[in-house]
Amino acid sequence: MKYCQTLDLLEKILKNNMGKLSVVISAFNEEKKIEDCLKSVSFADEIIFIDNSSTDSTSKIAKKHTSKVFVKENNPMLNVNKNFGFSKASEEWILSLDADERVSEKLREEIKLAISDSQLITSGYWIPRKNIIFGKWIEHTGWYPDYQLRLFKKGKGRFEEEHVHEMIKLEGKTDKLESTIVHHSYENVSHFLKKTLLYTENEADQLIKKGYSFSWQDSIRFPTKEFVSRFFARDGYKDGLHGLVLSLLMAFYHLLVFVSIWEKLKFKQIEEKEFLPNVRQEFRKGHKEVFFWFSKASIDTAKNPLKKLILRIKSKISQ
Repeated sequence: MKYCQTLDLLEKILKNNMGKLSVVISAFNEEKKIEDCLKSVSFADEIIFIDNSSTDSTSKIAKKHTSKVFVKENNPMLNVNKNFGFSKASEEWILSLDADERVSEKLREEIKLAISDSQLITSGYWIPRKNIIFGKWIEHTGWYPDYQLRLFKKGKGRFEEEHVHEMIKLEGKTDKLESTIVHHSYENVSHFLKKTLLYTENEADQLIKKGYSFSWQDSIRFPTKEFVSRFFARDGYKDGLHGLVLSLLMAFYHLLVFVSIWEKLKFKQIEEKEFLPNVRQEFRKGHKEVFFWFSKASIDTAKNPLKKLILRIKSKISQ
């Protein structure tokens, strides 16, 4: 057999043995974004599209890319329709994607390679996600690498349908891919606020379900903790103004989680004679924590060894 014929034969064998892929997308009124999403997964063997009763051209656009379009009621628990999409997939592997996400070229090739091994014992893959927020790739502030479990063997994974931000629950071994899903997340402030109102109520329900014990102090502690976590612990300051604003917005998000809990408790009244001094004390605690992290960040970012030593001494004195 000639060399070229051998290569052709090997290529055919490899292609026939390669694991096949179903992409599952669930969307509602995403006519501006869905085309680019669908184009990015044109390499898939099958696209399952769940239209959540869109009132715009979303379904029409989807039908240009796949014949497997299913219309479902727009369930507030988003993962119900995603699970429905998984049940309609017919290939060995499933990639779950949202309308505002794109599969990068490098990820496309990495997925093909990952699912081509017929001896593979891995049931699913965590994929890093590159979040574009307010026009900028957010490299810190808790938004990168933002691993998402999205690629898995059919029948091995599903959402539990309890929390809007839950991960797919998987049976079996997992591994990680290196290339990214590109996520065009919040486009503007109104987009952030719209999603916040949807998500915070669900977060409140989950905390209550887990036995959360109401404390008015959490109206201060929740946002303070989230700001510190985003801006300092997860290096949000390295994202500049974007990092600062997003840390503050996420602090506001967690304030709304508290307020949503309070609302569900019929706006429970707090009777404390020393309410103002106690509020002041909580703010003092928050103030102290924030400035401790300012000192730590200053030490961590200082390049001069002598300056680092001086900052450490100042930090100890101020504690």
